[in-house]
Amino acid sequence: MNWQDYIEQRPDVMLGKPVFKGTRLTVQLILERLADGATVDDLLASHPRLRPEHVRAALAYAAASLGADEILHPTEKAG
Repeated sequence: MNWQDYIEQRPDVMLGKPVFKGTRLTVQLILERLADGATVDDLLASHPRLRPEHVRAALAYAAASLGADEILHPTEKAG
């Protein structure tokens, strides 16, 4: 899966967050919905322009991001 075929970042779309090409649908939204327990069928029903390959691209993007040399770590909340 070549996620670059499906995902782009443009400063003029959704504040530069990664989105699926030709949409304003963010990769973050799809990953959050999956983490909350949504199925691919749920996502496809909720977002008519979304295709199964978009969901696979989101997962591949997340894996590639975690495999990058610089990993973002969550910060601990004070208190």
